[in-house]
Amino acid sequence: MATPGLLPNPAATAVKRPAAVTLRDALIATSLFLLTLISTTAVGVRYMYNFRLGQDPLTTDADLLPFSWVWQHRELFVSGLPFSLTLIAILLAHEFGHYFACRYYGVRSTLPLMLPAPSLSGTFGAVIRLRSRIQSRAALIAIGASGPIAGFIVAIGTVMLGLRWSTVPASGVPSLVHNVQIPLIIQILHAMIRHADPSLQPIQSIVPHPVLSASWIGILITALNLIPAGQLDGGHIIYSISPRLHRLTSVATVLFMAMLGIAGWVGWLLWSVVLLLPGMGHPRVKNNEPYGVAHLALIPICFVILILSGTPRPFAGYSLLDMLAKYHWHWPL
Repeated sequence: MATPGLLPNPAATAVKRPAAVTLRDALIATSLFLLTLISTTAVGVRYMYNFRLGQDPLTTDADLLPFSWVWQHRELFVSGLPFSLTLIAILLAHEFGHYFACRYYGVRSTLPLMLPAPSLSGTFGAVIRLRSRIQSRAALIAIGASGPIAGFIVAIGTVMLGLRWSTVPASGVPSLVHNVQIPLIIQILHAMIRHADPSLQPIQSIVPHPVLSASWIGILITALNLIPAGQLDGGHIIYSISPRLHRLTSVATVLFMAMLGIAGWVGWLLWSVVLLLPGMGHPRVKNNEPYGVAHLALIPICFVILILSGTPRPFAGYSLLDMLAKYHWHWPL
């Protein structure tokens, strides 16, 4: 899906092609890629270590930020590559989908930039930065939709591999995270594989292989990007339909996510705050190019991907109300 010929472009002959990538751009992108490869592989080392013991990825407090532990077990570093390469493949497919669509529509942008981070995945994701304005809503919808579609296709393949390689848990081993909500796409693929191979264990009864864990994270990131608000990919798609509709859905989405954060998963509350930042407002884009059939087809495709990828409560027991209930309040007299 990440090819320059994804959609017909009636204005292609009149568009000046973007300048070639500079050496500075390539060095920045390469450096961030290598740092992210290291940080995600470090997380993957601990996940693989637990998997080989028949334990969930997050079993002890040491699994939350395992970087010091990984440094003490540097000989295991290569074992983290299945996790890191899976997650990076999904993220880069997503961003290169945007990148090639930008080049096709004459929009200047950076190469995909990976974002290393001390997090449960070892990354904050990946981005591309636009260096010129998008000249039409037809181009906007193609650029916004190409990333989630490309990343989702890669994730389907990695989920199937991860399900095949997952195993049964060791008895009596607790988990720090209970009742993880499984996206519909993983449930569907699990049902398909289990239909062909009845020996595959029920999805809630397996220890996920690191490839499956990375796929789950990549799918969650895909869903987050398709939220119909601000300058997220879903916001671009809604804006291409109607700027007025974009304003309405952005407000409604922020309110809905705030409520989900209070009663569902606190992460949604944080995202609602992010969407209120001034930089998340959508710039004006002219409606000066007719939509083709392929452009319009992208709208329901991305909606289906959002439904298949999104989960209102990725982690049970981690809403704002749940966290406040666990805190012991000691009021001074």
